[in-house]
Amino acid sequence: MKSIEDKMLSKIYGYGKGYAFSSGDFIKDFSINNIDKALSTLTQQNKIRRIARGLYDYPKYSEFLKQELSADIDQAARAIARKFNWQIEISGESALNLLGLSTQVPAKYIYLSNGSNRSYLIQDTMRLEFKKSALKNIGFKYKESSIIVQALKALGKENITDDTITHIKAYLDPKLYEKILNDTKTATTWIYETIKIICQH
Repeated sequence: MKSIEDKMLSKIYGYGKGYAFSSGDFIKDFSINNIDKALSTLTQQNKIRRIARGLYDYPKYSEFLKQELSADIDQAARAIARKFNWQIEISGESALNLLGLSTQVPAKYIYLSNGSNRSYLIQDTMRLEFKKSALKNIGFKYKESSIIVQALKALGKENITDDTITHIKAYLDPKLYEKILNDTKTATTWIYETIKIICQH
């Protein structure tokens, strides 16, 4: 018989490195007491990492740096959104930061949400803020779609350069091209035309 820790770890590993989660992601399959004990054990065994109160991740490791990388802020935001059953949308400035298109070091990452205003400190260094707002781009199936649309919108049509296209292209897995093209058809015309250029093989 597999232990609860093994079952949970198997599920976590299935999402790949960088995945962030909370106890709520396991509540359907296990009792909350067993989940909390298992998360505590797996953290002590260094199989997962605690990145904020009630929030964990399966950290990515850099062979080059020989250390674990910082938590993926977008994964952390989506784990919190699942926990509270919120719909969220990244803000334009934070999308630019995630894509490496902003020269400013972000003091905080901002997500718009249909939930309450909340703020979290991730790994004691990154501020993650949720602001209650009317969401306009929540119909996207893929998080990458939302990030690209918000980044392009924040830049503005006149500021899209070949460099911008190359940068965003490097962020995307080519396997997602078709999915994102289908996903963003409802975006503003110039944004969709730009996405078509980005998603050319």
